[in-house]
Amino acid sequence: MTDQESKFPGWHGTTILCVRKGGTVVMAGDGQVSMGQTVVKNNARKVRRIGNGQVITGFAGATADAFTLLERLEAKLERHPGQLMRACVELAKDWRTDRYLRRLEALMAVADKDVSLLLTGTGDVLEPQDGLIGIGSGGNFALSAARALQDLDLDAEDIARRAMKVAADICVYTNENVLIEKLEIK
Repeated sequence: MTDQESKFPGWHGTTILCVRKGGTVVMAGDGQVSMGQTVVKNNARKVRRIGNGQVITGFAGATADAFTLLERLEAKLERHPGQLMRACVELAKDWRTDRYLRRLEALMAVADKDVSLLLTGTGDVLEPQDGLIGIGSGGNFALSAARALQDLDLDAEDIARRAMKVAADICVYTNENVLIEKLEIK
């Protein structure tokens, strides 16, 4: 593993895309799990609902680390119901300062009816200006495709599916077995 790879371990091995358009927010994730050059599983579930179904999440990086972060985020949401931004900031503070959490290698995209956020292990809680988030090895491909499709007469789910197809055609760590979670935000 290069120094660059160890600094950004979440950027390898999956594609997660969040699209917010109109009255809908969609989180899409491919199903491929790879170990080196081998596909271990093609239908993994990297997109989930938490917070009593009011928050959708997608994760890239080490699976066990991502599940640890999901559990921590759920606990923060229980303490701050309906306040995704606050829960994410609290998680990011812990992630950055806690000796155990600092070692976790994952990225998360999270969204509710009000906001879409990218969470990183460096303490970042970022809200994209265009309502689009792409993470993982194919994240930039999916993000670029979604940006190109955003102004067309397509809904959020259509944009996500088409953009994920583009990523799967380019990134060897991304497949076309896409799971979608959707929230109506009207």
